[in-house]
Amino acid sequence: MWRKAALGGVIAGASAALSACAATGRAPKPDATRVPIYLGAEPVGLGDDLYGFAIRMRSPREAADIDAYVTCMVAGYALQKDAGFARKVRTNVKEEGGVWIADAVYSISPELPKGMQTIDAEVTVDDCKEQGIPTA
Repeated sequence: MWRKAALGGVIAGASAALSACAATGRAPKPDATRVPIYLGAEPVGLGDDLYGFAIRMRSPREAADIDAYVTCMVAGYALQKDAGFARKVRTNVKEEGGVWIADAVYSISPELPKGMQTIDAEVTVDDCKEQGIPTA
């Protein structure tokens, strides 16, 4: 029984680490010596409460760096729109010439949305600042 639970944890962890890289089929090779270079985001309104984001970075240490940057940029944008929350719809990541590009879609709203992948924008922006990750 414990093997089944342990395997589930391993699968969940691996799935989370690679989810940001679904479009490429590969993730950045882990390298703790790299320093991420944040290249900005281009938000686009898609209608209603949906927004698309093209977020670019170089030198992620691992796939989690890309996810963190996306989350931080979305949270910052939500606050700029006077909305306190966001919910992830999807994220696709690809790498072109050393630049990692996350194509993400989020709903942004003043109330906590339904769903599991929600962001409290104010709390997230504070956390991002502590980690040195840009939010705008």
